[in-house]
Amino acid sequence: MVTQITRGIKISVDTSYQPEFSHPENDHFMFAYKISIENLTDSSIQLMSRQWNIFDSNGSHHHVEGEGVVGLQPVIEPGTYHQYVSGCHLKTDIGSMKGSYFMYSLADGERFEVEIPVFHLIAPYRLN
Repeated sequence: MVTQITRGIKISVDTSYQPEFSHPENDHFMFAYKISIENLTDSSIQLMSRQWNIFDSNGSHHHVEGEGVVGLQPVIEPGTYHQYVSGCHLKTDIGSMKGSYFMYSLADGERFEVEIPVFHLIAPYRLN
């Protein structure tokens, strides 16, 4: 698991390879990631949008942007967290992702960026 705190917002990421949804013979490797967004500040925030940079070990790169996460723009109260699970497929069995969430402070209307730490996507058989 990787964790990073930006402006009092703690992002933790845990990943897993999904062999039942992967087809290595077709260069299709599926990974799931579980993200926890914890509000360590004293103000409510709302996650408005996100952007991802996704890298395969073959050098390819994809940039993805969109509103919210898995169809939601959650409000996260002070001292609470929001968790979700999503996934991505790669053309190789090793890759990485990093990105940002764009937040809105309900207290003062400020919009700010929270960094999602780099996390690696590695099929477990590559670690042997």
